[in-house]
Amino acid sequence: MSGMRGWTLRETLIVTVLGAVFAVLYLGWVQVWLIAQAVFGPVTMDVVMGFWFIASIVAAAIIRKPGVAFAAEVLTAAVQILLGSPAGLLLLVTGAVQGAGAEAVFAATRWRNYSLPVLMAAGVGAAIFSFIYTWIRFDYGALQPGILVAMFILRCLSGALLGGWLGHVIVEALYRTGALAGLAIDHEKRSAIV
Repeated sequence: MSGMRGWTLRETLIVTVLGAVFAVLYLGWVQVWLIAQAVFGPVTMDVVMGFWFIASIVAAAIIRKPGVAFAAEVLTAAVQILLGSPAGLLLLVTGAVQGAGAEAVFAATRWRNYSLPVLMAAGVGAAIFSFIYTWIRFDYGALQPGILVAMFILRCLSGALLGGWLGHVIVEALYRTGALAGLAIDHEKRSAIV
């Protein structure tokens, strides 16, 4: 892997822009969740949760350096706060937890594998970390075991699909535009062809 040391200015700007864009999308996704919850009930949060992990996965798949997944999620949370999210400063903790879950999966590959299965596993990692956090925060221990298992499975599936798979689709679409030329993703894709 090329350039594992620090981030370049371009990489920093890309993570910043992704954080800002996904902050707006995350706030919009809250409205989707609220409407779906009104129709389908409280487990809906676990079904749609994976989308809130996507910033970490997209940024990491593009930049491919340690700390990118974590930083992207925390930055996205910070921008949401600046945009007036009612969750307030606690959103930074949420972003850190979700980013750490995705980052742990990339760390397990030593930041060398960004294939679709790894991106989906990063979504599951974010789901597991977030489930532990929300268990503590919202006292999930008081819930029926069957509901807990359903919530956990739904959140992991959502992380894999809305976080990992959708993140992969977005990264591939961005790559095809040529906007990612010269970045780690471009170098790895070109070297795989040779």
